[in-house]
This record gives sequence, C-alpha cells and structure tokens, in this order.
Amino acid sequence: MAEDYYQVLGVDKKASAEEIKKAYRKLAVKWHPDKNPNNKAAEEKFKKISEAYAVLSDPEKRQNYDNFGSADQFREQYSQEDIFRGFDLDEILRSFGFGGARSGGRTTFRTNRRGGSYASESEDPFSGIFGGAGGRQYANMPQKGQDAEYNLSISLEESVMGADKKISLQMENRIEDITVKIPSGISTGKKLRLPGKGLPGYNGGPNGDLYLNISILPHPIFARDGNDLHIEKTIKFTQAALGTTIDVPTIDGTTKRLKIAPGTQNNTRIRMKGFGVPGLKGAAKGDQYVKINIEIPRKLTDGQLKLVEQLAGEGI
Repeated sequence: MAEDYYQVLGVDKKASAEEIKKAYRKLAVKWHPDKNPNNKAAEEKFKKISEAYAVLSDPEKRQNYDNFGSADQFREQYSQEDIFRGFDLDEILRSFGFGGARSGGRTTFRTNRRGGSYASESEDPFSGIFGGAGGRQYANMPQKGQDAEYNLSISLEESVMGADKKISLQMENRIEDITVKIPSGISTGKKLRLPGKGLPGYNGGPNGDLYLNISILPHPIFARDGNDLHIEKTIKFTQAALGTTIDVPTIDGTTKRLKIAPGTQNNTRIRMKGFGVPGLKGAAKGDQYVKINIEIPRKLTDGQLKLVEQLAGEGI
C-alpha cells in the first residue's frame, strides 16, 4: 500500500476531520464487501481506504504521517498493528449503516510485545467483514521489524577522513557487534542507516533498520563550521609588523608552512584552500582558516621600553 493516504481518500492535505470522514464513508459504501461479494479487487480497495482513514482520522497518526511525507516512509515506522491500534472498524461501519462484525466482537486492534499482533477473529480489524479468514491472513502477513536508533560520537578526525567503527548493541536479549563505515565528511546531526540491523521481523518479515545519530566530539585545536576548519595562531608584534613564516598543523596530521605578510593585523584570517572537510555526495571540499592573534607583551625590559618609546617618537 504505497499510495498517498490523502489520494486514496480523494481529499486535500488540508482537509478537515469531517471532510475526511465524509470521503471515507462515500468510498466505504462503494467498496464494502457486502456490496461486492467475491470481488478481490474491491476487498483490497476497501482495505486501502480503511488503512488511510485509520491514519488520517487520528490526529497524532496524521501529524506523524504528514511529517514522514509518504505512506512508504510512514509504514517503515508504523506496523499494521500500530496503524489499526484502537481503531474500532465495527463502530465506524455501523455509523455508516453497515452491520458489525459477524462474530459480534469489537474490532479494536491490540498488540503484544514490540507491537507484534495476537489477532483472534474478533480482534482482527477485517475479520468480521471478510469472514475471518481473509482478515486473519491480512493481519498475519510478513511484517518488517521495528527500527532501532543508536547515538554514536566520533572524533573530528574520523568525521573528516572517515573510519571503521565497531559498536556493541543490546538487541533484545543479546549483544551484537557491528562494524560501521563512517564516510568522510559526515557532520553532527546526520544519520547513517544500516539496513536489516534493527529488530527482527514478524511472521517471517525482514528485520528493521538501524539508524546511527552522529555527533562529533570537541577538538582541542580545530573547530568545524560546515566543511571549513578553523584554527588560531599567535605571533609576536614584531613578526606581524615585519612579516614572518609560521608552521600550521592540518587535520590529517601534517604541518604546512604559512607566510605572514608584513603589517598583518590582529584577527586577520588566512585561507588555506582545500585543507578543510571533504564534501558529502559530491559537494565541494572545505577550506582551513587560520586566525592570527598578535601578542602584546605585558612587561618590557628597560631596553625594550626605550626601543618602543623610539618607535612611538617615529609615529608608530
């Protein structure tokens, strides 16, 4: 069921709750199995519109669906049990003029551990409509397991150059060791998806996925801003006035010699092109910026004081 839920019901994304209910009623009357006996296509259509209504009629589920943006992404987080949990299909259909489930039970959807279902005939949301067998078959279809999340902190060097990280995860009643490839250029706030590394599926369905939430640890020398790196270097007043050369470390561990022009001012930023962070997905590589701080001596010797006074006399 990959269709957009709004399109399934034929309503606008800004539709009110009453408009959504009215649209579902119209479609339910058209596609209800009582009006389409032995029609598998109508049965599937009814299931789709019922799923769409179960989501869009619930304010919390609707908001989450709008955030995901599509039924496919929504169903990666919500199992079939989650979608129909608390959804009383009998009561809704009775309000539309249809009879309830033939078993006479309420068709609320319940879950056991981790959202897995234990559907009896009266608990299956479609059992009363499709005579039990079709509903149980629908509820017991293979379903993907739940996704898992893990907060992973990495060093700045690992974020710039990439790395292979080994992590240990507590997955239900076992500990699983996983090796993760960190791509060069990744930044704080990014997520890495590891398909099939989440919780086990149900009824033979695939495992869920594992999402790694990346954060970068502070660095004692460098600061990162996007794909650029920043570092500070302090030079003497005379070096700033006369010019000099300084050695500047880079994130890969090498050192580059940088020329400081005569007359360099305090807080000057010097750009080292291409010495920043590699761009993800073809983005341009960043630069390294060196901020120059000029040191003013706190104390002067008598000789130094005379020299400074001479400079002052020359207007410097």
